[in-house]
Amino acid sequence: MIAQINFLLLLLSTALTVYFYLKSAGPAALEQKIGERAYAVCTRYRVLSGIFMTVAGINYVVYAFYPLSLPLPEHFPWPYWVSAAIAIVIAIPSGYLWLRGSLDAGEETMHPKKEHTMYGGIYQKIRHPQAAGEVWYWWVLAFLCNSPFLALYSLIWLPLFHWMSRAEERDLLIRYGDAYREYMSRTGMYFPRRREH
Repeated sequence: MIAQINFLLLLLSTALTVYFYLKSAGPAALEQKIGERAYAVCTRYRVLSGIFMTVAGINYVVYAFYPLSLPLPEHFPWPYWVSAAIAIVIAIPSGYLWLRGSLDAGEETMHPKKEHTMYGGIYQKIRHPQAAGEVWYWWVLAFLCNSPFLALYSLIWLPLFHWMSRAEERDLLIRYGDAYREYMSRTGMYFPRRREH
């Protein structure tokens, strides 16, 4: 019973993470309807998204102790240290991207503000370093939990993070207009663009 409840909560927390993030990613569009308080409203949505994302992470850990009865092995066929090593190999580069993106975005990561300017740092190379790093942390958790099911479930985050990134871009085009359009033309979404010679 705990396994089924936890899985339903995982589905719900995943959906609510995305729902509130999508709501948080549109302050410029919302401002056209309700004025400058849109940025404070979007901050609340962003915080709610973060809370539900944390709940989803907790659901992953609970799943390790209370897995569903499925025709999948409960654990990977290798020793746990191999899963832990895989998690570390994923965590280091993706953690760097996530942290670097968060530092370069500053408080805009959680608190969208109208007066915020376009970013520098790693954002000069890629537009969504936080998403490019953060999405892989679902596999870090899955391997730390040693769960093939969670590794498969983590695939759902790839299109969801892309959807959230596209929603951000639609709003950033409203916010910054041609400057953002030009920025999109010279930077990659998740990977740096190759320089043309």
